[in-house]
Amino acid sequence: MDLPHEGCADVPGGKIVYRVAGAEESGTPLLVLHGGPGCTSDYLEPLAALGGRPVVFYDQLGCGDSDRPDDPSLWTLERAVDELAAVREALGLDRVHILGQSWGTMLAVEYMLTHRPDGVESLVLSAPCLSASRWAADGRRYLQALPDDHREAILRAEEAGSYDGPAYQEAMTAYYRRHVCRLDPWPDCLMKTFERLNTDIYLQMWGPSEFTITGSLGDFERAGRLHEIAVPTLFTCGEFDEATPETTAYYSHMMPGSEIAVFESASHEHHLEATGDYLAVVREFLARVESRTRVRS
Repeated sequence: MDLPHEGCADVPGGKIVYRVAGAEESGTPLLVLHGGPGCTSDYLEPLAALGGRPVVFYDQLGCGDSDRPDDPSLWTLERAVDELAAVREALGLDRVHILGQSWGTMLAVEYMLTHRPDGVESLVLSAPCLSASRWAADGRRYLQALPDDHREAILRAEEAGSYDGPAYQEAMTAYYRRHVCRLDPWPDCLMKTFERLNTDIYLQMWGPSEFTITGSLGDFERAGRLHEIAVPTLFTCGEFDEATPETTAYYSHMMPGSEIAVFESASHEHHLEATGDYLAVVREFLARVESRTRVRS
């Protein structure tokens, strides 16, 4: 299909900015959903190298280069799902693969469960968060493995409800270095995303930290409904991921016929830590899905 290389699309609440890598390619487009909530698509830029198909990135409303309205009523799961549907319609993505990363997996799954869309050929759910309670429990187990001073700084901050102190920030950095991205230094694309994070959205929908969930997504539990999604699905995670291999395997078990890939020595940003292997796994999965689709048609 012939997609523009970039542009804007109207969505509920404003306009979003999208970019398309490989716009001239002939394969089924891949629509990429970034994490957060409140992040940007910058950190996912290595996915542009998948090749053979258009790869569509967009900054969700309030994020990155998209409109940034000052309206807290917009930061809901339901509106974000409607936004995804609007982006797909605006770009004419009748047939599409969807890849979600972190919060993007919540968005992808909720879209499949509530909109029951036609034309979605497959899902790639990377570093998935499909049960807030499991995510929090896994985070607490990781927290117990931190050095005593870091663990105690986090617990003191939570007890006081104050998260601005240097000891807390140092402890969170140590956590991120273990379970968010283990590269040193962090890639520029990831740094750009963190520098442009919309903290208002993150705080309202998630909370003050990765494992302190006080926002509206705190009751997100969809593992028990994954069997309702019938499209081919690939789960991916890192060995030290916040989305632990055990929990990711549980999600895969709850979706019969799905596949899972775990990347050794990697964490939440395993697409950055093991880029070549990650792209190869996703590329092969998409090609296999399309091969089966062609045979059926």
